[in-house]
Amino acid sequence: MKFQYNKSAIQDFTRQLAIREKALPILKNKETVLRQQEKKAAQALEELMNERAQIRQELEAFEPYWKEFPPIVTMKDSGVYEKKVVGVRVPEVEEVTFRVADIAWWHYPAWVPAGVQIMQRALAIDVKIDTKNQQRELLSAARKKMTQKVNLYEKVQIPAYEEAIRKIKRFLEDKENIAKAAQHIVKKIKARRTA
Repeated sequence: MKFQYNKSAIQDFTRQLAIREKALPILKNKETVLRQQEKKAAQALEELMNERAQIRQELEAFEPYWKEFPPIVTMKDSGVYEKKVVGVRVPEVEEVTFRVADIAWWHYPAWVPAGVQIMQRALAIDVKIDTKNQQRELLSAARKKMTQKVNLYEKVQIPAYEEAIRKIKRFLEDKENIAKAAQHIVKKIKARRTA
């Protein structure tokens, strides 16, 4: 850190130090909230993965039959939108909508409507898992960035500003003491000359 040994440098560093000291608790709180949100997203992702495993088991029962039929279910809209979580834009799923082919249901076996429902649930859960995974990754990246900023302020910048202020004050005090000592010596010399 480069600086000049004068009072304006002390004022500037004091101002910068105050800004960082005020921001540090806010940054720490934000980091804590991001950590909690990341943990919630990870738990929600785990629950969705368990739900997907159950749906996959149900879907396996219908798998041999689906090969005989044309695609009946297609995704119309994933219903993904962005929301802010602690200042981080993350994707969120509102509602997944599907388009079911316009078919004559009486030409198909009785299991097809149940199979269509399971297929819709499987597709919806896949979209939710992808979205929740993206959400967790974005929150994790934001938390890591916030942790770096907290560490930068706490362990590097604040101590550096404090040390610079201390050095400048010592330098100015020493300079003032030397000036006083020089004046004192000059007075003594003048007093001797006049005496």
